[in-house]
Amino acid sequence: MPRAGIIAEYNPLHRGHSFLMGEARRILGAETAVVCVMSGNFVQRGDFAVVDKRRRAAAAVASGADLVLELPLPWAVSSAEDFAKGAVESLAAAGVIDYLVFGSECGDAGALMRAASALESEAFSQRLRRELSSGTGISFPAARQRALAAAASPEEAALLGEPNNILGVEYCKQLLRLGSSIQPLAVLRRGAPHGGEGPGDAPYSASAIRALLRRGEIEAALAGMAPAMAEAFQEAQTAGEAPVFYENCERAVLARLRSMSRDEFAALDMGREGLSNRLWRASREACSVAQVLEGAKTKRYPLARLRRMVLWAWLGLRPALVPEHVPYLRPLAANAVGRALLAEMRTRAALPVLMKPGAVRRMPETARGVFELEARGTDLYALGFPRLEAARGGAEWRSGMVVL
Repeated sequence: MPRAGIIAEYNPLHRGHSFLMGEARRILGAETAVVCVMSGNFVQRGDFAVVDKRRRAAAAVASGADLVLELPLPWAVSSAEDFAKGAVESLAAAGVIDYLVFGSECGDAGALMRAASALESEAFSQRLRRELSSGTGISFPAARQRALAAAASPEEAALLGEPNNILGVEYCKQLLRLGSSIQPLAVLRRGAPHGGEGPGDAPYSASAIRALLRRGEIEAALAGMAPAMAEAFQEAQTAGEAPVFYENCERAVLARLRSMSRDEFAALDMGREGLSNRLWRASREACSVAQVLEGAKTKRYPLARLRRMVLWAWLGLRPALVPEHVPYLRPLAANAVGRALLAEMRTRAALPVLMKPGAVRRMPETARGVFELEARGTDLYALGFPRLEAARGGAEWRSGMVVL
């Protein structure tokens, strides 16, 4: 039985995500088991997930996945490279995955692997340093594309102009670094473009669905979700726990930023660049998170990086607190096939599998530290619920795997 790994956020899960799971089974065989590594309550662009992680994980299993593992918080809210690192490490450590399946604009795993290999070369590193030190103020993504075009080819550099290709290249880089036997399998992405906020071609993108939710167009948003996700959303909405938006906690975020010292901001960026000073200055006067970002942004760095730094500040995350590697595997949801995979992982996994929250107390200090960050993050996430009375703390310690 082939085993396919998928890296996802499912924020929220839509029909395009279900299509990818179906394509994995069409290509690899109907009996293929699908294991997802999914972001938790916060996502890579530095934002809240609109629905909590356990409901999203259960919806994923109801929509075609067999097992959903959580990508721990520090990696879920990091750069594309570190996001990919944590997710690929998790799949590799499970010890049961044969293929890494992902959507991309090009649909060509070979081309993405060649680009990844070129990005790992010394020729690329030297060229990138020259581009960034040229004094032109070029953005990092633009400098990277120019450096790759010079070190490899314009065709490979062009791959870095599309968001899903970029993530695919990062996944391939991590497979190369790990020397993993997992094979990449790229599926041609269909439907609305990543990040698009209009209906576009069916299915909607996750960004478009979130935009509909923000505008209060709930029925239209539900129509774009996978059926199980729509049901999970409605359940959460009835409980006063969805949709969850950053704005629900904006005053708390601003209070945290205004109370931080220069040194605390510097710790977010390890004191390497001027971004921490820009954020500190912007936070002194801004009356919204958008104003903080606007006051701190530069041409070189994307807003997503600043959003992540602000989120890290509020969650109490610091690079110095994050270990180099993911310390455990934590199942969020599984069906019968997924439970059989978990039984196999007991002997094959390279990391401990955290089935019950209390078991983390018997794990090494590194694992305990990451879980405590996760628990604090979940408590703060709950403050974004539409109904504050639903935001009881301590959920991470009470919640186990959802069994379907």
